[in-house]
Amino acid sequence: MKRRKPFGLRTWSTPLTIGSFLLMAVTGVLMFFDVVPGYVSFAHEWFSWFFLIGAGGHIAVNIRPMKRHLESSWGRASVALFTVALVLSTFSFGHITAPQLKWPVFGALVQAPLSALAGVKRTDAVDIVTKLERHGITATPEQSIEDLAARNDVDEFHLLGLVFLDE
Repeated sequence: MKRRKPFGLRTWSTPLTIGSFLLMAVTGVLMFFDVVPGYVSFAHEWFSWFFLIGAGGHIAVNIRPMKRHLESSWGRASVALFTVALVLSTFSFGHITAPQLKWPVFGALVQAPLSALAGVKRTDAVDIVTKLERHGITATPEQSIEDLAARNDVDEFHLLGLVFLDE
């Protein structure tokens, strides 16, 4: 009879690290090239927690080899290099980046009346109202996405998608 291995750290941490690394690598490359269909960004952000859990377990299982590695010049240099990269990545050095713009632009769009969104999209407000009505959302040109989302219990991103994305 085959003896079953105990369900220890090594049993789950290495496969979790490998699987989540593959997911993070593929979604990261897709995001780098601005290919973000469906839930690519969501998967990358949220499944990174699985990577951290798996990596933590993997480090715990391999603590002695890791300590030996960190005693070497290469080990210390790699930690120092990536620590510097992490610290530098928190500064924008005067450049405005896309992530910095996301929430202010989103806030302005959801608080603006539909008539203003029509101007941004270069269409008529009646067209936007009609499109929303086809999706079960009764609206007027004076209402905002924020107001419509609250009244209809619908996600603001979904409503913005209805306004700006072509069907």
